[in-house]
Amino acid sequence: MNTPNERQGGLASSRAHSARVYDYILGGKDHYPADVEAGDAMVRHWPALPVHMLENRRFMHRAARYLAEEQGVRQFLDVGTGLPTSPNLHEIVQEVAPESHVVYVDNDPIVLAHARALLESSPEGATAYVDANMHDPEAILESTEFRELIDLERPVGLMVIGIMHFILPPDDRRLVQRLLDPLPSGSYLAMTIGTGDFAPQEVGRVAEEYRQQGMPMALRDLATATSFFDGLELVDPAVTQVHTWRPGPEQDGVDGRDIAMYGAVARKP
Repeated sequence: MNTPNERQGGLASSRAHSARVYDYILGGKDHYPADVEAGDAMVRHWPALPVHMLENRRFMHRAARYLAEEQGVRQFLDVGTGLPTSPNLHEIVQEVAPESHVVYVDNDPIVLAHARALLESSPEGATAYVDANMHDPEAILESTEFRELIDLERPVGLMVIGIMHFILPPDDRRLVQRLLDPLPSGSYLAMTIGTGDFAPQEVGRVAEEYRQQGMPMALRDLATATSFFDGLELVDPAVTQVHTWRPGPEQDGVDGRDIAMYGAVARKP
């Protein structure tokens, strides 16, 4: 996902960017030599990084399907969308309920260039892309796209996936809360939160590589990760490593030492 406090001019870049590094490590094609160099260095530091990133993405798929299938959520706000690797959020939820609405938010120019892939909605539903920054929640909440597609009289699924490790204290909780505040009772927060709890040395070296590339990270322990859900009703199994949150057959054999991300879904009472 994109680093929220970084905005690059134009698509070409001589500096690595987290959205493109993520794309490269997962086998995508939308990246530059600087991203390849940074990604290769990170994988040398921690060979499990591709597994970790893939399980973060799979958590998003399971959480979105849970909200659409089991909780009847029909509108979603996805902050920190990243490059549109299929299946995207709207493909997951519109498979369950074609009438679903999805608003994507990111501020990376290359994500904007590929946003048309995020706008291929089912005829019954709708998607939109907001070129905005999580550090400016007002720009998201006041955007035409949000106001037109999100009905604040009905529950919303707020998805904050793979971005919180780039949101540094002390702004982190305030920004999440500002996005939650206008959402009605019965809305949900689905979030993943980077941690060094399970492979501290390897993940620490990856974090240092990100820092050297101009992308400082904040890794959080279980207590800190759980605190983001204060005041909300956690869905079982509460805050856990992403591969153990309502796992499916794809998670068989995944080693917890290879996963440096907590994940959870919680309901706004």
